[in-house]
Amino acid sequence: MRIRAHPIIDFKKRAELPFYFQKKKIVGEEGDTIAAALHAAGVRTLTTSLKYGSPRGFFCGIGKCSSCLMRVNGVPNVRTCIAPLKEGILVEMQEKLAELPDAEFFGEPKKTIDVDVLIVGAGPAGLCAAIESAAQGASVLIVDENQSVGGQLVKQTHKFFGSKQERAGTRGIDIAKELENDLRRLESEGKIQVMIDATVIGCYESDKKHRFGVVERREYTSTLYDVRCDAVILACGAMENMLLFPGNDLPGVYGAGAVQTLMNVYGVKPGERVLMVGAGNVGLIVSYQLLQAGIAVDRVVEAAPVIGGYNVHAAKLRRCGVPIQTSHSIKEVCGEKKVEGAVVVRLDENWKPIKDSEEYIKCDTICLAVGLTPSTRLLSQIGVDLEFIPEAGGYVAPHDGAMQTSVKGVYVAGDASGIEEASTAMIEGKIAGLSPAILLGRSKNKKLLAQYREELAQLRAGPFGEKPRIAKQKIATLAEAHHA
Repeated sequence: MRIRAHPIIDFKKRAELPFYFQKKKIVGEEGDTIAAALHAAGVRTLTTSLKYGSPRGFFCGIGKCSSCLMRVNGVPNVRTCIAPLKEGILVEMQEKLAELPDAEFFGEPKKTIDVDVLIVGAGPAGLCAAIESAAQGASVLIVDENQSVGGQLVKQTHKFFGSKQERAGTRGIDIAKELENDLRRLESEGKIQVMIDATVIGCYESDKKHRFGVVERREYTSTLYDVRCDAVILACGAMENMLLFPGNDLPGVYGAGAVQTLMNVYGVKPGERVLMVGAGNVGLIVSYQLLQAGIAVDRVVEAAPVIGGYNVHAAKLRRCGVPIQTSHSIKEVCGEKKVEGAVVVRLDENWKPIKDSEEYIKCDTICLAVGLTPSTRLLSQIGVDLEFIPEAGGYVAPHDGAMQTSVKGVYVAGDASGIEEASTAMIEGKIAGLSPAILLGRSKNKKLLAQYREELAQLRAGPFGEKPRIAKQKIATLAEAHHA
């Protein structure tokens, strides 16, 4: 299941790491997550439903669902999709309710960190926020759950659109490297602290500063930090949406981001033959990336009567012989222990299945590219006002032009503020990073803030920017009402 030949990414064989799954020896590679190593070895079932006993597999790939929870060296509920593989570990399926270990923190004593700005999430928005805030003189701590920084950029092999300022013509994976280089330079100068493989576990009351608990995981221990900051920027990203149909929980049903993670980050095939559900930009781009990795795409089905993504992406697929069927959707998945096929059905003008239009497709992978929902759990805990805005992808925090929410000193950026492209996330990150630096007196560069806002308005211009424009207009109106 390893990808060795690829037109863009050089997947060299890495050092082998032996480990044990259900007491059976398996060999992964250095840099794998536990779930990626299991997948490369042909293990698709990672856990079972506690209620029904049915198999569950890899779905989101970013630690935001429960499909990959396993017991590792006796510790239950480990998110194996983001947990790094280590030599000699014992990985076991959880086939019953997990027995929790003693309520004792096995790690170093609590440490305190005081910074001007805490940034949660090191994706495109978080990285740009950290770099901008530190460049303006603010002290910054950036925290991310993954083994490396970059977020969604590290899996995007396509070239970006837009202008020169938004790095048009540059691949997402290269933008990630550029941003990381800037981040590490500022880190070496002592202007930024970077924590990877670390989780913000909660927000706590404080008289003057915002206060968060952060756990940084290390090879054999963990460190608990009491982080106190004047401002926090939540760039937590988003979660994959799911569709309701029989068999949607079988191993082999993935979110599009999970497919990209396996394929473009770890060089592991999600399967051999894929049915793509959704013809927005994500569905079209990931379909082409599957072809680049040597994986067959049977077809793309889209419930809407028209393709939602850019025609240039659709044209590339059609030239490769991949059909795109609009007014079609998935009806059910077939298989006992894993995906073995699927039934697609044609839809009428009311989006209802047309009788006798079903077609069986033989495939081993279903990829769902049906949208994202902003991650707002930390925002909820902080007590930020949230509103449901369909055009933004769900519940979001109303925020002003500085990206500040209803709670002073709490900012949002990227998909956590409303679902958009990575290009807009990066500019929002710059605005969110610059704004607290100005508020705290570290910077007086309001002209730069106006420049970033103008760049953002230009990116949202045109027909493809209509939905985010409507979303942000609603958000701005609600923000004014909340502040009033």
